[in-house]
Parts: sequence; C-alpha cells; structure tokens
Amino acid sequence: MDRASQVLAQGLPLNTPRTWAALSEKGDVPLHTLYYRARGRLSIEEKAQRQQYLTPEEERGLVTFLLLMSNLRQPIQIKYIPSLALTLARQRYATTDNPKPPGKNWARAFEKRHPELKARRVKEKRHKRNIYNKVI
Repeated sequence: MDRASQVLAQGLPLNTPRTWAALSEKGDVPLHTLYYRARGRLSIEEKAQRQQYLTPEEERGLVTFLLLMSNLRQPIQIKYIPSLALTLARQRYATTDNPKPPGKNWARAFEKRHPELKARRVKEKRHKRNIYNKVI
C-alpha cells in the first residue's frame, strides 16, 4: 500500500479539521495525490503491475522453468520466451477470448526484470557422449 493510501486509511485526530490540506501535512503527501487516491486512481506502481502481460506468479513460474532448462544444459533462446508467455496467458483465460501475443520488446523487458536469467555459456557435450551407435 502506498503512502497516500495509508494516510487516507489512518485519518486525522478528532481535534483537527478534516481537510485535504490537513491530511497532506500530516502524511507529507502531495494534496492532489490524496485527492486522486480517494477517488480511486491507482498509484503508478499498481498501474504498472496491472499492465504487465503475465501475473507475478506466472512470471515466477516462467523464470523457474527457464532456470531449470538452463541447468539441464538445454537453455531456451530469448526468441522463444514470448511464445511460452502466450501459452501461460492462454491458460489464464478459460473463455474463448484469446489474449494478444506479447509485444516485440516484451522479452527484453522480461530479461531486464529478471537478472538471474543472464545468458550463460553452455559447455559443449563431450564427444564420446555424443557418438551413440555411430561407426567411426
């Protein structure tokens, strides 16, 4: 909960006048912010959270999957991550409404939000492990 919402929830002591200016001074929050928050406008952080393509739980699941695949030495290329995100978003919508695919810059922004996905060099497989039943 942001500071403006906390100030609105706490209110004022009984002996002070109930004005926006008094609330603003008490909570050290701009007056207009209090006014807009009281009328239902979201904070910048809440608005950004609602506009994200995947929910935080879905993003954590996708990060876990990508790290698992990377640890198994089968890393997923960044160009395939949006299709995985679209699959997750389709599972969220049980109706016939198909969600739009993520935008062209979504994968890079996803990578920036999750620095643990930083690209790693994958070691080559040993030659003897890769020959199967081939005749050499």
